[in-house]
Amino acid sequence: MKILVSALEPSSNLHLKEVLKHTQDVELIGIFDKHIDNGTPLYDISEMAIMGVVDAIKKLRWFFKVADEMVELAKDADKVLLMDSSGFNLPLAKKLKTAYPDKEIIYYILPQIWASRPKRAIKLEQYCDKLLGILPFEVDYYPQGKAQYVGHPLLDEIDVHRIEEDTKNVIAFMPGSRKSEITRLMPIFLELRRKLGNDIRPLLVIPPSFSRNKIAKLYRGNREFEVVRDTHEALKRAEFAFICSGTATLEAALIGVPFTLAYIAKKVDFFIGTKLLGIKQVGLANIILTNYNNTTLHNEILQEEVTVDKLLKEYYNTDREIFAQKAEELRTYLGHGSSQNVAKIIMES
Repeated sequence: MKILVSALEPSSNLHLKEVLKHTQDVELIGIFDKHIDNGTPLYDISEMAIMGVVDAIKKLRWFFKVADEMVELAKDADKVLLMDSSGFNLPLAKKLKTAYPDKEIIYYILPQIWASRPKRAIKLEQYCDKLLGILPFEVDYYPQGKAQYVGHPLLDEIDVHRIEEDTKNVIAFMPGSRKSEITRLMPIFLELRRKLGNDIRPLLVIPPSFSRNKIAKLYRGNREFEVVRDTHEALKRAEFAFICSGTATLEAALIGVPFTLAYIAKKVDFFIGTKLLGIKQVGLANIILTNYNNTTLHNEILQEEVTVDKLLKEYYNTDREIFAQKAEELRTYLGHGSSQNVAKIIMES
């Protein structure tokens, strides 16, 4: 079977690798990580990366060209698999369905329409044949019933067993992966590390792709931490974590590490998110649990509230037993991994 894939994000390609473990005789064409053995990509994901709005505008014409190339390539594909990246994949789905009305289009890792722009559900159902959600509540946003919950990929990918006795006084600091996040949080995390004293063992999580030069520029004071390049490894060793945001909050919850989210956004972005879009929570773990039973897992310290004193109180005052109970509720709600279910849907004739 030949599948046209559009997987632009590193995380999408991790999920794709898990799905491929449960398939047979599948050849990939399209856009995906060049290290995946099932085919040679038209473009590697490194070529698709953009940094900010200005870069996106500069590359706009090129992205249109790539989309047209993908439509041409699709004539040889048995099916289409689109993953995340709705800014590119939703217009691509429209082009593909127009060119090939009878070709099955599967969308896995749905856009977060529950956070903003819910009307995109209409377009997704119009242009795609199967919508595979990784959050149980998100399928309810699709009126035609094309969306189904397939499980969450992290439950396939997390293979970590913590030994509580080994985590004593180990604290993971995770200031994010974007330059703006790191430069805002790192000075606070450094001061916090110093306030906690030498009795703790501090781990600083840095993306594996960052060069020494980039680390030196972004992470001032990194020598006062043990640098860890693997998120799961750091969380396995940690008693507690301070996390910027993103998927890492869900990873920590599923691994069972108590944490506090600390996030500082640009003021205009925070205003748009909270006042115009009505976003009430930042942490994915909190968003999921709120939709499940209207409770939260962890505290969220945002904007000017992110101070050393407040974060210190979080470390000392977080109730570990309640956290463990809520984390288990979250895991129960998600239920199971998604890779086998997605593979089965892809392989269906």
